[in-house]
Amino acid sequence: MGHHHGRHAAPETRTMLRVALWIVGPLALLTLISMVWLWPTDGVSRPEEGASEEFKARITALHAEPCAEKLVDDVNGCGRVTIELESGPDRGSVREVAMPNGPGAPIIDDGDDVLVIVSASPDGEVYSITDHQRGPELWILCAAFVLVLLVFGRWRGLTALAGLVVTFAVLLLFVVPALLAGESPLLVAIVASAAITLVVLYLTHGLSLATTVAVLGTLASLALTGVLALLSVALLNLSGVTDDVATAVVMMHGIDMRGLLIASIVIGSLGVLDDVTVTQSATVAELAHANPAYRFRELYRAASRVGRSHIASVVNTIVLAYAGSSLPLLVLIVANNSSLSDVVTTQLIAQEVVRSAVATIGLIAAVPLTTALAALAVRTSQPRTG
Repeated sequence: MGHHHGRHAAPETRTMLRVALWIVGPLALLTLISMVWLWPTDGVSRPEEGASEEFKARITALHAEPCAEKLVDDVNGCGRVTIELESGPDRGSVREVAMPNGPGAPIIDDGDDVLVIVSASPDGEVYSITDHQRGPELWILCAAFVLVLLVFGRWRGLTALAGLVVTFAVLLLFVVPALLAGESPLLVAIVASAAITLVVLYLTHGLSLATTVAVLGTLASLALTGVLALLSVALLNLSGVTDDVATAVVMMHGIDMRGLLIASIVIGSLGVLDDVTVTQSATVAELAHANPAYRFRELYRAASRVGRSHIASVVNTIVLAYAGSSLPLLVLIVANNSSLSDVVTTQLIAQEVVRSAVATIGLIAAVPLTTALAALAVRTSQPRTG
């Protein structure tokens, strides 16, 4: 077996890899042209009346008082809070504000670093505490994440970190500005997903036949996911507007929320898709390396068994991810004792069902597609032994 390993590892780098790149090359060029075409040239348009500006402040004293009446959404009780402003035009000045209360109000204590907003009133400017400052803690957590990734992953960890940078750059510098500029959300999502796939997979896994097959499998599965998402949203008459955030996006920026829902399904599927396609492509390559006598059928069957096991766990991951993000909604549903049939058909739940179902179908389709491509590529590039 050792003799065969050495003899069959090299041919991949020649003819078949060249053919694969002839396929990926035009896709990469088309993606680049599409990004340039969709790239907003006028910058991000800001609404004339946006959210109030936030300023940094520190709590220097709490002055608790008995409440005149019971508060429905009591968080900190009644009284006043003394703050010292650390940013803004009144930096360094001291103000007294009301205790923050209500749903989502921050629990405060003396010495806390907070964020405040200022609003106009008949008595002048009024400051209100809206949130805690979390900058230093977030930087520490991110530093710990980077350190663990580099220590454990070493060179692979560094390339994975570079891939994350590319992903966030595409999302923040291309996707969001293009959506705000009024471009088609579905088209933007497909182009962005293709760009992330082409750059990140080659960056993290190297320029190889296995990576190229994974790229092709991912792009094909993403196209299928996009079509299924488009059909599902239209068939179920989903508007994409299910909460105050979505309503604010429509009112302030005029974005097509149905398109944005479809785009979110496509982009959300990408992270799991590339995991499955890379695994399947690498599995086929390892099987062919371990047993060069395997033909296409044997490679496909063996790798498909691995893929089915992988799918079983990944599907649960998808559903749990969506369920976790919708946990407050699930609590309300159970508390209201609604029947299952009534609950599932509501737009809130139907939207999450569509996300999970479409992503899962695209994921399942990626396994046989990528496995077949990988087996065909390996068997074409490596001579078969007698």
